[in-house]
Amino acid sequence: MYIPDIYRNENAAEIKKFLYENSFGILINQSNSKLCATHIPLELETNSEGKEILCGHISKENPQWKGFLENDEVLAVFSGPHSYISSSWYDHENVPTWNYIAVQIHGKIKIIDHEAAVESLKKLVDKYEKGSENPIRIEDLSAKTMRQAKGIVAFEIEITEINATKKMSQNRDQKNYQNIIEALEKVNTPQAIATATEMKKCPI
Repeated sequence: MYIPDIYRNENAAEIKKFLYENSFGILINQSNSKLCATHIPLELETNSEGKEILCGHISKENPQWKGFLENDEVLAVFSGPHSYISSSWYDHENVPTWNYIAVQIHGKIKIIDHEAAVESLKKLVDKYEKGSENPIRIEDLSAKTMRQAKGIVAFEIEITEINATKKMSQNRDQKNYQNIIEALEKVNTPQAIATATEMKKCPI
């Protein structure tokens, strides 16, 4: 991913928080000489060696997993708040652009066994059931229901490279930066509001 220096994010804690909050990503690899992509949750975890990895799973019916056996190189893409930025919001002539936050992770994928897969599912469900009124737990599901876990291919991704961008109009002066925030709030779509909120967190 091409990232101009002004937009490059190298704050490890911030990137980790972003991945936790935006874990529904796109897993990309090559399978049977074709590029494949699947939209799935990819959770940042720490393995027994203390290394950060991505964990996830796809259906055995999805042929993408066969490519893991041919070539272990994969790319995971994560997107955050984003919005169109009109140059009419500036006090000078310029071109429109797009503000966004994104992280791309390169890594080596490894299929894990059924026991490890179930442990991964437990962590995934616990994370997203945390705010439920009646949270479910993998441990409480019947053997019949858990047989469905045989229909997935679970994996771990050893992270080899992280590229993070946070393009939030850092190249604008204070007046125009504030103009953009106010204009985004007037647009009042979920993405525009989310982008304005992020801009408020990192004023120039």
